[in-house]
Amino acid sequence: MQKEMKHVVIIGAGFSGLFAAKKFFGKPVKVTLIDKNNYHTFNPLLYQVGAAEIEPGQIAYPVRSVIRKKRNINFLMSEVSEIKFKKQIVVTGKGDVKYDYLIIAPGSKANYFGIKGAELNSLPLKTLEDALFLRNHILTLFEKAVKCSDPEERKKILTFVITGGGPTGVEFAGAFAELVRGPLKKDFSEIKLSDINITLIDAGRRILPAYNEKSGEYALRKLEEKKVKVILESEVTRIDKGTIRFKNGESIKSHTILWTAGVKGVQFVSDVKIPVRNDSRLIVDDTLRVPGFDEVFVCGDLAYAEQDGVPLPMNAPVATQQGEHSALNILKLIAGKKADPFKFVDRGSMVAIGRNSAITKIKGFEVRGFFAWLLWLFIHILYLIGFRNKILVLISWFGDYILFERSGRMIIPSFGDKK
Repeated sequence: MQKEMKHVVIIGAGFSGLFAAKKFFGKPVKVTLIDKNNYHTFNPLLYQVGAAEIEPGQIAYPVRSVIRKKRNINFLMSEVSEIKFKKQIVVTGKGDVKYDYLIIAPGSKANYFGIKGAELNSLPLKTLEDALFLRNHILTLFEKAVKCSDPEERKKILTFVITGGGPTGVEFAGAFAELVRGPLKKDFSEIKLSDINITLIDAGRRILPAYNEKSGEYALRKLEEKKVKVILESEVTRIDKGTIRFKNGESIKSHTILWTAGVKGVQFVSDVKIPVRNDSRLIVDDTLRVPGFDEVFVCGDLAYAEQDGVPLPMNAPVATQQGEHSALNILKLIAGKKADPFKFVDRGSMVAIGRNSAITKIKGFEVRGFFAWLLWLFIHILYLIGFRNKILVLISWFGDYILFERSGRMIIPSFGDKK
């Protein structure tokens, strides 16, 4: 008599979830992939949607297209409301889903570190909806500035504050500065460039702390060349509507305060108490399993794991490798074998500061400049999901580079007015 196939449930169709699902293609196991959206988002390029460089659809890919013709993989578009570990059930808006093995990979959301008013009065950049809202918001402000006769209000409209000097903040600042000094300068000739203020804020002593001092100085110099004002060692204490306040008593008035200062794990309801850190990340063992639940794996931004005494970063390469590793471990467990410890293979990291400028780090060696930028372009195109998306992003980048134009300068109604 043939054994019934084990059922694996994967929560989240991000890098961890999607790449885990791929490892199960054609294997003797049933898989249900659950996500509230029916698409996968290539998060490393979200900031380019916000800066009108590419369209939202160019970095999103339908989940059902990925699993098409894979008979052992099913997709359920629904939100997960609870995980019942004792009964091995995932509770969704479309009913309960029972599992034999579970991969939890819902990703992360903005971490406001308890700063008063930050969540209510700043804009996040974590989802496709966030990026489209940000783009619409910026373009709408420029339209308002053209007709604004009040000098104080106009200054507030044309002041843009970015909190966080990590990769997302730096990349957006560079891309946005180029948008302002390129296409928007031509579109809004009534607005002087000297009237537009772009400020990047960080509480640390330098930007891009994950890279070496020379790279941090290089990024700072490139941003300043693009007329981005960088303020360091400035701690945010409160964000009111239209005003960001600092520990030293100073403040900046702005209608656009973008929050890129940190992320935390997405929380969920469960029937058992699981060790969770202050940043809402679950503490996992060396095989990425929840202690006490050998059938449950946690991947991506939600998983807190260390390697050689150093916490693994919350980024796409870690998430991808963890998803694949968890899937392979589940197949081993089904075959009666032991789960292997996870070992992250660092193939490098990179950050772009705009046209012809990037930093690439490979095995501790850092390259800056045009070559690093070309490498950045190649790697991001390589890892984009879907041939159509690769071509469309290439066309957008080519048009931007040759013609100094941006394809996404339309104010298109977003999924909902969040603010």
